[in-house]
Amino acid sequence: MGMGGGICQPALAVRTDACKVSNMNNAPTLYWFRADLRLADNPALTAAMARGAPLACVYVLDDGPRRPMGGASRWWLHHSLAALDAALRAHGNRLWLFRGDPASLLPALAGHLDAGLVVWNRRYGKPGRDLDAALKAELKAAGRTVETFNAALLREPWEVRTTTGTPMKVFTPFWRAARALGPFAPPLPAPAALPPAPPALPGAVPLEALGLLPVKPDWAGGLRATWQPGEAGAQARLTEFLEGGLSGYAELRDRPDRDNTSRLSPYLAFGEIGPRQIVQAADLLESSGTARFSPADNAKFQSELGWREFAHHLFFEQFDMATKGINPKFDAFPWIRDEAALAAWQKGRTGYPIVDAGMRQLWQTGIMHNRVRMVVASFLIKHLQIDWREGERWFWDTLVDADPANNAASWQWVAGCGADAAPYYRIFNPMLQGVKFDPNGDYVRTFVPELARMPAEHIHAPWEAPAAVLARAGVSLGKTYPRPMVDHAMARTRAMEAYASLA
Repeated sequence: MGMGGGICQPALAVRTDACKVSNMNNAPTLYWFRADLRLADNPALTAAMARGAPLACVYVLDDGPRRPMGGASRWWLHHSLAALDAALRAHGNRLWLFRGDPASLLPALAGHLDAGLVVWNRRYGKPGRDLDAALKAELKAAGRTVETFNAALLREPWEVRTTTGTPMKVFTPFWRAARALGPFAPPLPAPAALPPAPPALPGAVPLEALGLLPVKPDWAGGLRATWQPGEAGAQARLTEFLEGGLSGYAELRDRPDRDNTSRLSPYLAFGEIGPRQIVQAADLLESSGTARFSPADNAKFQSELGWREFAHHLFFEQFDMATKGINPKFDAFPWIRDEAALAAWQKGRTGYPIVDAGMRQLWQTGIMHNRVRMVVASFLIKHLQIDWREGERWFWDTLVDADPANNAASWQWVAGCGADAAPYYRIFNPMLQGVKFDPNGDYVRTFVPELARMPAEHIHAPWEAPAAVLARAGVSLGKTYPRPMVDHAMARTRAMEAYASLA
Protein backbone atom coordinates (compact mmCIF):
# COMPACT_ATOMS: atom_id res chain seq x y z
CA MET A 1 0.00 0.00 0.00
CA GLY A 2 1.40 3.37 -0.97
CA MET A 3 1.33 6.41 1.29
CA GLY A 4 1.75 10.08 0.49
CA GLY A 5 1.75 12.48 3.41
CA GLY A 6 -0.88 10.32 5.13
CA ILE A 7 -3.38 10.77 2.28
CA CYS A 8 -5.22 7.64 1.19
CA GLN A 9 -4.27 6.51 -2.27
CA PRO A 10 -6.99 6.42 -4.95
CA ALA A 11 -6.44 2.69 -5.51
CA LEU A 12 -7.79 2.09 -2.00
CA ALA A 13 -10.89 4.22 -2.41
CA VAL A 14 -13.05 1.11 -1.99
CA ARG A 15 -11.75 0.82 1.58
CA THR A 16 -12.05 4.36 2.84
CA ASP A 17 -12.84 3.06 6.35
CA ALA A 18 -9.14 2.19 6.71
CA CYS A 19 -8.09 5.73 5.86
CA LYS A 20 -10.12 7.85 8.24
CA VAL A 21 -7.10 9.03 10.17
CA SER A 22 -5.09 12.13 9.29
CA ASN A 23 -1.33 12.53 9.68
CA MET A 24 -1.53 15.93 11.39
CA ASN A 25 0.56 15.19 14.47
CA ASN A 26 3.14 12.74 15.71
CA ALA A 27 1.50 11.73 18.98
CA PRO A 28 1.75 7.92 19.31
CA THR A 29 -0.94 5.57 18.07
CA LEU A 30 -2.30 2.82 20.34
CA TYR A 31 -3.57 -0.31 18.57
CA TRP A 32 -5.55 -2.82 20.64
CA PHE A 33 -5.32 -6.33 19.17
CA ARG A 34 -8.19 -8.70 19.99
CA ALA A 35 -9.45 -11.47 17.69
CA ASP A 36 -7.54 -10.02 14.72
CA LEU A 37 -4.06 -11.45 15.22
CA ARG A 38 -2.66 -10.76 11.76
CA LEU A 39 -0.93 -8.08 9.70
CA ALA A 40 -2.57 -8.55 6.30
CA ASP A 41 -6.13 -7.36 5.69
CA ASN A 42 -6.11 -5.55 9.00
CA PRO A 43 -7.82 -2.19 8.52
CA ALA A 44 -7.05 -0.92 12.03
CA LEU A 45 -3.37 -1.65 11.51
CA THR A 46 -3.48 -0.04 8.07
CA ALA A 47 -4.97 3.11 9.61
CA ALA A 48 -2.34 3.16 12.34
CA MET A 49 0.45 2.67 9.82
CA ALA A 50 -0.88 5.38 7.50
CA ARG A 51 -0.59 7.93 10.28
CA GLY A 52 3.16 7.40 10.51
CA ALA A 53 3.45 8.10 14.25
CA PRO A 54 5.10 5.73 16.76
CA LEU A 55 2.87 2.70 17.21
CA ALA A 56 2.15 0.74 20.39
CA CYS A 57 0.57 -2.65 19.61
CA VAL A 58 -1.00 -4.20 22.69
CA TYR A 59 -2.95 -7.33 23.58
CA VAL A 60 -4.84 -7.59 26.87
CA LEU A 61 -5.77 -10.96 28.33
CA ASP A 62 -9.14 -9.96 29.66
CA ASP A 63 -9.65 -10.80 33.34
CA GLY A 64 -12.98 -9.00 33.42
CA PRO A 65 -16.38 -10.63 33.95
CA ARG A 66 -16.72 -11.74 30.35
CA ARG A 67 -16.62 -15.46 29.47
CA PRO A 68 -13.07 -16.80 29.81
CA MET A 69 -11.45 -18.81 27.03
CA GLY A 70 -11.43 -22.58 27.20
CA GLY A 71 -8.25 -24.57 27.62
CA ALA A 72 -7.70 -25.42 23.95
CA SER A 73 -8.24 -21.81 22.90
CA ARG A 74 -5.75 -20.63 25.52
CA TRP A 75 -3.16 -23.02 24.12
CA TRP A 76 -3.78 -21.63 20.63
CA LEU A 77 -3.68 -18.05 21.84
CA HIS A 78 -0.24 -18.54 23.40
CA HIS A 79 1.26 -19.66 20.11
CA SER A 80 -0.70 -17.12 18.08
CA LEU A 81 0.59 -14.24 20.22
CA ALA A 82 4.14 -15.54 19.86
CA ALA A 83 3.72 -15.68 16.08
CA LEU A 84 2.21 -12.19 15.98
CA ASP A 85 5.04 -10.72 18.05
CA ALA A 86 7.59 -12.31 15.71
CA ALA A 87 5.78 -10.90 12.67
CA LEU A 88 5.58 -7.43 14.20
CA ARG A 89 9.28 -7.51 15.08
CA ALA A 90 10.11 -8.52 11.52
CA HIS A 91 8.28 -5.35 10.43
CA GLY A 92 10.05 -3.04 12.88
CA ASN A 93 7.61 -3.14 15.80
CA ARG A 94 6.64 -5.51 18.62
CA LEU A 95 3.68 -6.72 20.70
CA TRP A 96 3.12 -5.58 24.29
CA LEU A 97 1.16 -8.01 26.51
CA PHE A 98 -1.02 -7.17 29.49
CA ARG A 99 -3.32 -9.01 31.83
CA GLY A 100 -6.29 -7.32 33.45
CA ASP A 101 -9.47 -5.45 32.62
CA PRO A 102 -9.26 -3.44 29.37
CA ALA A 103 -11.76 -0.96 30.80
CA SER A 104 -9.01 0.40 33.04
CA LEU A 105 -5.88 -0.68 31.18
CA LEU A 106 -6.60 0.96 27.82
CA PRO A 107 -7.25 4.49 29.15
CA ALA A 108 -4.16 4.18 31.37
CA LEU A 109 -1.99 3.11 28.44
CA ALA A 110 -3.38 5.85 26.23
CA GLY A 111 -2.65 8.37 28.96
CA HIS A 112 0.91 7.12 29.47
CA LEU A 113 1.56 7.39 25.73
CA ASP A 114 -0.44 10.60 25.35
CA ALA A 115 -1.86 8.77 22.34
CA GLY A 116 -3.27 10.91 19.57
CA LEU A 117 -5.14 7.96 18.09
CA VAL A 118 -6.51 4.68 19.47
CA VAL A 119 -7.66 2.02 16.99
CA TRP A 120 -9.16 -1.43 17.12
CA ASN A 121 -11.21 -3.77 14.95
CA ARG A 122 -14.82 -4.25 15.93
CA ARG A 123 -16.43 -7.18 17.70
CA TYR A 124 -20.13 -7.97 17.71
CA GLY A 125 -21.33 -9.60 20.93
CA LYS A 126 -23.14 -7.19 23.23
CA PRO A 127 -20.77 -7.37 26.22
CA GLY A 128 -17.83 -6.60 23.95
CA ARG A 129 -19.75 -3.84 22.17
CA ASP A 130 -20.74 -2.27 25.46
CA LEU A 131 -17.16 -2.29 26.72
CA ASP A 132 -15.90 -0.83 23.47
CA ALA A 133 -18.53 1.91 23.47
CA ALA A 134 -17.68 2.90 27.04
CA LEU A 135 -13.96 2.92 26.25
CA LYS A 136 -14.49 4.96 23.14
CA ALA A 137 -16.49 7.55 25.04
CA GLU A 138 -13.89 7.76 27.82
CA LEU A 139 -10.98 8.09 25.42
CA LYS A 140 -12.75 10.74 23.35
CA ALA A 141 -13.58 12.67 26.51
CA ALA A 142 -9.84 12.70 27.20
CA GLY A 143 -9.27 14.34 23.83
CA ARG A 144 -8.14 11.29 21.92
CA THR A 145 -9.28 10.22 18.47
CA VAL A 146 -10.73 6.70 18.36
CA GLU A 147 -11.38 4.78 15.15
CA THR A 148 -12.78 1.26 14.76
CA PHE A 149 -12.98 -1.02 11.74
CA ASN A 150 -14.37 -4.29 10.39
CA ALA A 151 -11.76 -7.03 10.07
CA ALA A 152 -13.88 -10.07 10.94
CA LEU A 153 -16.90 -10.23 8.63
CA LEU A 154 -17.81 -9.98 4.97
CA ARG A 155 -20.91 -7.98 5.93
CA GLU A 156 -21.54 -6.31 9.25
CA PRO A 157 -24.78 -7.15 11.07
CA TRP A 158 -26.53 -3.89 10.27
CA GLU A 159 -25.81 -4.29 6.56
CA VAL A 160 -27.96 -7.38 5.91
CA ARG A 161 -31.61 -6.89 6.81
CA THR A 162 -35.07 -7.89 5.65
CA THR A 163 -37.02 -5.49 3.47
CA THR A 164 -38.64 -4.15 6.66
CA GLY A 165 -35.27 -3.56 8.31
CA THR A 166 -35.39 -6.44 10.79
CA PRO A 167 -32.66 -9.07 11.35
CA MET A 168 -32.75 -12.11 9.09
CA LYS A 169 -33.44 -15.43 10.81
CA VAL A 170 -33.20 -17.89 7.90
CA PHE A 171 -29.85 -18.69 6.36
CA THR A 172 -30.64 -19.06 2.64
CA PRO A 173 -32.27 -15.63 2.17
CA PHE A 174 -29.62 -14.15 4.47
CA TRP A 175 -26.76 -15.40 2.31
CA ARG A 176 -28.59 -14.43 -0.87
CA ALA A 177 -29.07 -10.91 0.47
CA ALA A 178 -25.45 -10.70 1.64
CA ARG A 179 -24.22 -11.63 -1.83
CA ALA A 180 -26.69 -9.31 -3.54
CA LEU A 181 -25.10 -6.26 -1.91
CA GLY A 182 -22.28 -6.50 -4.42
CA PRO A 183 -18.72 -7.80 -4.43
CA PHE A 184 -17.12 -8.24 -1.07
CA ALA A 185 -14.44 -5.69 -0.26
CA PRO A 186 -10.96 -6.78 -1.35
CA PRO A 187 -8.48 -7.56 1.42
CA LEU A 188 -5.84 -5.02 2.37
CA PRO A 189 -2.17 -5.89 1.89
CA ALA A 190 0.19 -6.49 4.76
CA PRO A 191 2.43 -3.53 5.60
CA ALA A 192 5.95 -3.56 4.22
CA ALA A 193 7.15 -1.93 7.44
CA LEU A 194 5.65 -0.48 10.60
CA PRO A 195 6.42 2.62 12.64
CA PRO A 196 8.62 2.00 15.68
CA ALA A 197 7.24 0.84 19.01
CA PRO A 198 7.67 2.85 22.21
CA PRO A 199 10.72 1.81 24.24
CA ALA A 200 8.64 0.60 27.20
CA LEU A 201 5.09 0.35 28.51
CA PRO A 202 4.40 0.09 32.24
CA GLY A 203 2.74 -3.14 33.36
CA ALA A 204 3.64 -5.16 30.28
CA VAL A 205 4.35 -8.83 30.99
CA PRO A 206 6.13 -11.64 29.11
CA LEU A 207 4.03 -14.18 27.26
CA GLU A 208 4.72 -16.90 29.82
CA ALA A 209 3.20 -14.73 32.55
CA LEU A 210 -0.21 -15.04 30.90
CA GLY A 211 -0.30 -18.70 31.94
CA LEU A 212 -1.99 -19.89 28.76
CA LEU A 213 -0.29 -23.28 28.36
CA PRO A 214 -1.47 -26.41 30.16
CA VAL A 215 0.81 -27.81 32.86
CA LYS A 216 0.53 -30.75 35.23
CA PRO A 217 -0.56 -32.36 33.04
CA ASP A 218 0.49 -31.06 29.66
CA TRP A 219 -2.36 -32.45 27.55
CA ALA A 220 -1.53 -30.47 24.40
CA GLY A 221 0.68 -32.97 22.59
CA GLY A 222 -2.01 -33.74 20.03
CA LEU A 223 -2.60 -30.04 19.42
CA ARG A 224 1.11 -29.43 18.83
CA ALA A 225 1.20 -32.31 16.35
CA THR A 226 -1.85 -31.05 14.47
CA TRP A 227 -1.60 -27.28 14.25
CA GLN A 228 0.63 -24.35 13.36
CA PRO A 229 -1.08 -21.34 14.95
CA GLY A 230 -0.39 -17.90 13.54
CA GLU A 231 -0.85 -15.94 10.34
CA ALA A 232 1.78 -17.92 8.43
CA GLY A 233 0.07 -21.16 9.44
CA ALA A 234 -3.26 -19.78 8.25
CA GLN A 235 -1.86 -18.89 4.83
CA ALA A 236 -0.15 -22.26 4.50
CA ARG A 237 -3.37 -24.07 5.35
CA LEU A 238 -5.39 -21.94 2.90
CA THR A 239 -2.95 -22.71 0.10
CA GLU A 240 -2.98 -26.42 0.90
CA PHE A 241 -6.77 -26.49 0.91
CA LEU A 242 -7.22 -24.55 -2.32
CA GLU A 243 -4.69 -26.73 -4.09
CA GLY A 244 -6.11 -30.01 -2.82
CA GLY A 245 -9.01 -30.34 -0.42
CA LEU A 246 -11.39 -27.94 -2.16
CA SER A 247 -11.51 -30.27 -5.15
CA GLY A 248 -14.71 -32.27 -4.70
CA TYR A 249 -15.72 -30.22 -1.65
CA ALA A 250 -19.37 -29.97 -2.65
CA GLU A 251 -19.73 -33.77 -2.55
CA LEU A 252 -17.04 -34.82 -0.06
CA ARG A 253 -17.19 -32.21 2.71
CA ASP A 254 -19.38 -34.54 4.80
CA ARG A 255 -16.82 -37.37 4.72
CA PRO A 256 -14.70 -37.39 7.91
CA ASP A 257 -12.46 -40.03 6.38
CA ARG A 258 -11.42 -37.61 3.63
CA ASP A 259 -9.30 -34.45 3.72
CA ASN A 260 -11.91 -32.21 2.14
CA THR A 261 -12.57 -29.65 4.83
CA SER A 262 -10.66 -26.41 5.10
CA ARG A 263 -9.62 -26.59 8.80
CA LEU A 264 -9.44 -22.80 8.65
CA SER A 265 -11.92 -22.31 11.49
CA PRO A 266 -9.38 -21.74 14.32
CA TYR A 267 -7.47 -19.27 12.17
CA LEU A 268 -10.71 -17.41 11.54
CA ALA A 269 -11.65 -17.54 15.22
CA PHE A 270 -8.40 -15.82 16.22
CA GLY A 271 -8.35 -13.51 13.22
CA GLU A 272 -5.12 -14.94 11.82
CA ILE A 273 -6.90 -14.87 8.49
CA GLY A 274 -9.98 -12.94 7.41
CA PRO A 275 -12.93 -14.07 5.29
CA ARG A 276 -12.13 -11.47 2.62
CA GLN A 277 -8.72 -13.06 2.12
CA ILE A 278 -10.26 -16.51 1.76
CA VAL A 279 -12.93 -15.43 -0.71
CA GLN A 280 -10.47 -13.50 -2.85
CA ALA A 281 -7.93 -16.34 -2.93
CA ALA A 282 -10.55 -18.89 -3.95
CA ASP A 283 -12.12 -16.63 -6.57
CA LEU A 284 -8.77 -15.66 -8.10
CA LEU A 285 -7.74 -19.29 -8.39
CA GLU A 286 -11.08 -20.25 -9.92
CA SER A 287 -10.88 -17.44 -12.49
CA SER A 288 -7.28 -18.33 -13.37
CA GLY A 289 -8.35 -21.49 -15.12
CA THR A 290 -5.82 -23.57 -13.16
CA ALA A 291 -8.04 -24.51 -10.21
CA ARG A 292 -8.54 -28.18 -9.46
CA PHE A 293 -11.91 -27.42 -7.87
CA SER A 294 -15.18 -26.63 -9.64
CA PRO A 295 -17.30 -23.48 -9.36
CA ALA A 296 -19.79 -25.61 -7.41
CA ASP A 297 -17.06 -26.54 -4.92
CA ASN A 298 -16.13 -22.89 -4.46
CA ALA A 299 -19.76 -21.80 -4.09
CA LYS A 300 -20.44 -24.47 -1.46
CA PHE A 301 -17.30 -23.56 0.45
CA GLN A 302 -18.20 -19.88 0.44
CA SER A 303 -21.68 -20.71 1.68
CA GLU A 304 -19.99 -22.29 4.70
CA LEU A 305 -18.29 -18.95 5.27
CA GLY A 306 -21.81 -17.57 4.97
CA TRP A 307 -22.93 -19.79 7.86
CA ARG A 308 -20.16 -18.24 9.95
CA GLU A 309 -21.46 -14.80 8.99
CA PHE A 310 -25.02 -15.83 9.82
CA ALA A 311 -23.95 -17.00 13.30
CA HIS A 312 -22.25 -13.68 14.01
CA HIS A 313 -25.30 -11.76 12.83
CA LEU A 314 -27.43 -13.82 15.21
CA PHE A 315 -24.90 -13.18 17.98
CA PHE A 316 -25.17 -9.46 17.38
CA GLU A 317 -28.89 -9.68 18.15
CA GLN A 318 -28.67 -12.18 21.02
CA PHE A 319 -25.34 -12.21 22.86
CA ASP A 320 -26.41 -14.90 25.38
CA MET A 321 -26.90 -17.63 22.78
CA ALA A 322 -24.63 -19.96 24.78
CA THR A 323 -27.15 -20.08 27.62
CA LYS A 324 -30.51 -19.01 26.18
CA GLY A 325 -32.34 -20.63 23.29
CA ILE A 326 -33.55 -18.36 20.52
CA ASN A 327 -36.84 -20.30 20.43
CA PRO A 328 -38.39 -20.03 23.93
CA LYS A 329 -40.53 -23.11 23.27
CA PHE A 330 -37.61 -25.24 24.44
CA ASP A 331 -37.26 -23.51 27.82
CA ALA A 332 -39.52 -26.16 29.36
CA PHE A 333 -37.82 -29.16 27.75
CA PRO A 334 -37.51 -32.12 30.18
CA TRP A 335 -33.73 -32.50 30.16
CA ILE A 336 -32.15 -35.41 32.02
CA ARG A 337 -29.23 -34.69 34.34
CA ASP A 338 -26.87 -37.67 34.19
CA GLU A 339 -23.24 -36.92 35.07
CA ALA A 340 -22.06 -40.46 34.26
CA ALA A 341 -23.64 -40.36 30.80
CA LEU A 342 -22.20 -36.90 30.13
CA ALA A 343 -18.72 -38.09 31.13
CA ALA A 344 -18.99 -41.14 28.88
CA TRP A 345 -19.91 -38.88 25.97
CA GLN A 346 -17.06 -36.49 26.75
CA LYS A 347 -14.52 -39.32 26.86
CA GLY A 348 -15.75 -41.05 23.71
CA ARG A 349 -17.01 -44.13 25.58
CA THR A 350 -20.62 -44.27 24.39
CA GLY A 351 -20.36 -47.56 22.52
CA TYR A 352 -21.31 -45.89 19.23
CA PRO A 353 -18.12 -45.82 17.14
CA ILE A 354 -18.78 -42.71 15.03
CA VAL A 355 -19.69 -40.75 18.18
CA ASP A 356 -16.66 -42.01 20.08
CA ALA A 357 -14.33 -41.28 17.15
CA GLY A 358 -15.56 -37.70 17.02
CA MET A 359 -15.20 -37.10 20.74
CA ARG A 360 -11.71 -38.56 20.79
CA GLN A 361 -10.68 -36.55 17.73
CA LEU A 362 -11.83 -33.47 19.60
CA TRP A 363 -9.80 -34.30 22.71
CA GLN A 364 -6.66 -35.25 20.77
CA THR A 365 -6.61 -32.53 18.11
CA GLY A 366 -8.87 -29.73 19.35
CA ILE A 367 -11.18 -30.02 16.38
CA MET A 368 -13.89 -32.29 15.02
CA HIS A 369 -15.18 -32.84 11.52
CA ASN A 370 -18.33 -30.79 10.93
CA ARG A 371 -20.59 -33.71 9.99
CA VAL A 372 -19.46 -35.59 13.09
CA ARG A 373 -20.12 -32.50 15.24
CA MET A 374 -23.76 -32.76 14.23
CA VAL A 375 -23.84 -36.49 15.00
CA VAL A 376 -22.27 -36.21 18.45
CA ALA A 377 -24.44 -33.20 19.32
CA SER A 378 -27.58 -35.02 18.24
CA PHE A 379 -26.52 -38.02 20.33
CA LEU A 380 -26.04 -35.94 23.48
CA ILE A 381 -29.25 -33.98 23.06
CA LYS A 382 -31.59 -36.63 21.70
CA HIS A 383 -30.18 -40.04 22.66
CA LEU A 384 -29.10 -39.01 26.15
CA GLN A 385 -31.57 -36.11 26.48
CA ILE A 386 -28.85 -34.01 28.11
CA ASP A 387 -29.17 -30.23 27.88
CA TRP A 388 -27.45 -28.83 24.78
CA ARG A 389 -25.73 -26.24 26.99
CA GLU A 390 -23.60 -29.01 28.52
CA GLY A 391 -22.31 -29.85 25.05
CA GLU A 392 -21.73 -26.21 24.20
CA ARG A 393 -19.62 -25.81 27.36
CA TRP A 394 -17.55 -28.91 26.59
CA PHE A 395 -16.88 -27.75 23.04
CA TRP A 396 -16.03 -24.27 24.33
CA ASP A 397 -13.30 -25.77 26.49
CA THR A 398 -11.90 -28.33 24.04
CA LEU A 399 -12.19 -26.75 20.58
CA VAL A 400 -9.30 -24.71 19.23
CA ASP A 401 -11.86 -22.97 17.01
CA ALA A 402 -14.26 -22.18 19.87
CA ASP A 403 -16.14 -19.09 18.77
CA PRO A 404 -18.91 -17.49 20.84
CA ALA A 405 -21.18 -17.09 17.84
CA ASN A 406 -20.52 -20.27 15.85
CA ASN A 407 -20.36 -22.66 18.78
CA ALA A 408 -23.61 -21.52 20.37
CA ALA A 409 -25.49 -21.16 17.07
CA SER A 410 -24.44 -24.65 15.97
CA TRP A 411 -25.56 -26.29 19.21
CA GLN A 412 -28.87 -24.48 19.05
CA TRP A 413 -29.27 -25.58 15.44
CA VAL A 414 -28.99 -29.26 16.38
CA ALA A 415 -31.16 -28.82 19.48
CA GLY A 416 -33.93 -27.25 17.42
CA CYS A 417 -34.11 -24.09 19.53
CA GLY A 418 -32.03 -21.82 17.29
CA ALA A 419 -32.70 -19.65 14.26
CA ASP A 420 -33.28 -21.64 11.07
CA ALA A 421 -32.65 -24.74 13.20
CA ALA A 422 -32.99 -28.38 12.26
CA PRO A 423 -36.29 -29.63 13.68
CA TYR A 424 -35.90 -31.47 16.98
CA TYR A 425 -37.36 -34.62 15.47
CA ARG A 426 -34.39 -34.84 13.10
CA ILE A 427 -32.56 -37.47 15.13
CA PHE A 428 -29.36 -38.78 13.61
CA ASN A 429 -28.96 -42.54 13.55
CA PRO A 430 -25.27 -42.92 14.48
CA MET A 431 -24.92 -46.30 12.77
CA LEU A 432 -26.37 -45.06 9.47
CA GLN A 433 -24.34 -41.84 9.67
CA GLY A 434 -21.20 -43.92 10.05
CA VAL A 435 -22.06 -46.21 7.15
CA LYS A 436 -22.91 -43.29 4.88
CA PHE A 437 -20.04 -40.94 5.65
CA ASP A 438 -17.28 -43.31 6.84
CA PRO A 439 -18.11 -46.30 4.67
CA ASN A 440 -14.79 -48.10 5.08
CA GLY A 441 -14.47 -47.25 8.75
CA ASP A 442 -11.18 -45.40 8.29
CA TYR A 443 -12.20 -42.45 10.47
CA VAL A 444 -13.31 -44.73 13.29
CA ARG A 445 -10.12 -46.79 13.08
CA THR A 446 -8.01 -43.63 13.32
CA PHE A 447 -9.54 -42.47 16.59
CA VAL A 448 -10.92 -45.70 18.09
CA PRO A 449 -7.90 -47.98 17.67
CA GLU A 450 -9.47 -50.81 19.68
CA LEU A 451 -11.75 -51.31 16.65
CA ALA A 452 -8.95 -51.10 14.09
CA ARG A 453 -9.29 -54.74 13.05
CA MET A 454 -13.06 -54.71 12.71
CA PRO A 455 -14.29 -55.25 9.13
CA ALA A 456 -16.07 -52.33 7.52
CA GLU A 457 -19.44 -54.07 7.45
CA HIS A 458 -19.48 -54.31 11.25
CA ILE A 459 -17.36 -51.42 12.46
CA HIS A 460 -20.26 -49.00 12.98
CA ALA A 461 -22.33 -51.49 14.99
CA PRO A 462 -19.87 -53.95 16.54
CA TRP A 463 -22.50 -55.30 18.94
CA GLU A 464 -24.29 -56.78 15.94
CA ALA A 465 -21.17 -58.61 14.70
CA PRO A 466 -20.93 -62.40 15.07
CA ALA A 467 -18.82 -63.61 17.96
CA ALA A 468 -16.21 -65.02 15.58
CA VAL A 469 -15.79 -61.63 13.88
CA LEU A 470 -15.32 -59.91 17.23
CA ALA A 471 -12.80 -62.53 18.30
CA ARG A 472 -10.73 -62.15 15.13
CA ALA A 473 -10.74 -58.37 15.62
CA GLY A 474 -9.66 -58.70 19.25
CA VAL A 475 -12.80 -56.93 20.45
CA SER A 476 -14.47 -57.93 23.71
CA LEU A 477 -17.63 -55.88 24.14
CA GLY A 478 -17.88 -54.41 27.60
CA LYS A 479 -14.14 -54.90 28.14
CA THR A 480 -12.01 -53.61 25.27
CA TYR A 481 -14.84 -51.50 23.85
CA PRO A 482 -18.10 -50.52 25.57
CA ARG A 483 -21.50 -51.78 24.64
CA PRO A 484 -23.95 -49.05 23.50
CA MET A 485 -24.86 -46.98 26.54
CA VAL A 486 -28.41 -46.51 25.26
CA ASP A 487 -30.56 -48.33 22.71
CA HIS A 488 -31.09 -46.22 19.62
CA ALA A 489 -34.76 -47.11 19.06
CA MET A 490 -35.65 -46.56 22.72
CA ALA A 491 -33.78 -43.26 22.81
CA ARG A 492 -35.49 -42.03 19.68
CA THR A 493 -38.93 -42.85 21.08
CA ARG A 494 -38.09 -41.14 24.38
CA ALA A 495 -36.84 -38.03 22.59
CA MET A 496 -39.97 -37.76 20.50
CA GLU A 497 -42.16 -38.14 23.57
CA ALA A 498 -40.21 -35.40 25.33
CA TYR A 499 -40.62 -33.15 22.30
CA ALA A 500 -44.35 -33.87 22.16
CA SER A 501 -44.67 -32.76 25.78
CA LEU A 502 -43.81 -29.20 24.73
CA ALA A 503 -46.87 -28.87 22.53
